Amino acid sequence: MFVMKDRREWLAMIAGAAGGTLAIAGMEFFAARSAMPVMAIPFATSIVLVLGSPEADPAQPRALIGGHLVSSFVGLLLLTLLGPQPWVAALAVGVAMAAMHITRTFHPPAGIDPLVIVVNNMPWSFLVLPVAAGALALAAFAYAWHLAVRRFDWPTRWW
Repeated sequence: MFVMKDRREWLAMIAGAAGGTLAIAGMEFFAARSAMPVMAIPFATSIVLVLGSPEADPAQPRALIGGHLVSSFVGLLLLTLLGPQPWVAALAVGVAMAAMHITRTFHPPAGIDPLVIVVNNMPWSFLVLPVAAGALALAAFAYAWHLAVRRFDWPTRWW
């Protein structure tokens, strides 16, 4: 059923969608020019979450940045210890989910990071570029976007 929304809700949805469009366009621009176009995969759903549901706990900077770092670390560790096997990719996703919960960095979009890492046999440098750099850039973009366009205080908490 279609529910009528007030003007502020419509503007917030449109602003989030516009921000998502710009963020994805920028990400695709840099991914197309890099040696790692796979870098786009982990961040596309993060952009949707952080710009579309900025109030949600998984959309806060601790979860956004920490979730990608923790998940990627798990993927790289299991890849190093067990090799690039399909069952390792599956195990890495499960372990990453638990690790994000334990560290209070649960960010569902980061759950794909270990899969991408193991399946593509990524090097440890993937943790820094694109993961850390991409998560920090996305957080900076979201902060600026919400402040400038939506006039919305994001994040609700930094840590």
